[in-house]
Amino acid sequence: MRADDIDAIVIHCSATREGQDVKASDIDKWHKERGFKMIGYNYVIDLDGTIEMGRPLSMDGAHCSTAGVSGKSYNKHSIGICYVGGLDCFGNPKDTRTRAQKITMNWLVHDLLADFPNIVEVIGHRDASPDVNHDGKVTQNEWIKLCPSFDVRAEFPMSICIAKERKKL
Repeated sequence: MRADDIDAIVIHCSATREGQDVKASDIDKWHKERGFKMIGYNYVIDLDGTIEMGRPLSMDGAHCSTAGVSGKSYNKHSIGICYVGGLDCFGNPKDTRTRAQKITMNWLVHDLLADFPNIVEVIGHRDASPDVNHDGKVTQNEWIKLCPSFDVRAEFPMSICIAKERKKL
């Protein structure tokens, strides 16, 4: 993937239970067991807020195969960020991000917006679900997955505004 091709950020969760200390190497192992060449995400945010590098940006991702605004699989034109967590102690979807993860995610998204001027959308994996009823919005009843267990658009409204303004230019 070329830097000029990157026009989206897709945020994910590892779908692990709250407090479960998982590392990028664990996710890499899981993804390889599923037949991936390596971890599908470009960045993993650990419980303590540490950013671990995953799949290089020079490779197509393996984190979201549905099509984006470009009509191509998000894997071909987006950056995948995964935070460790996303499930409560019973395995139900829950925003389990620690304070450190929230701070790091905020910093990383804004840094990526500065580094990749073609980014026009910042979404959660669930927001990449197909618009089944074709009303122009992906609503909860259309989600394929609940990942990342929080509303990315509500969490990053300024990022969305920046991306929309870029799209107009």
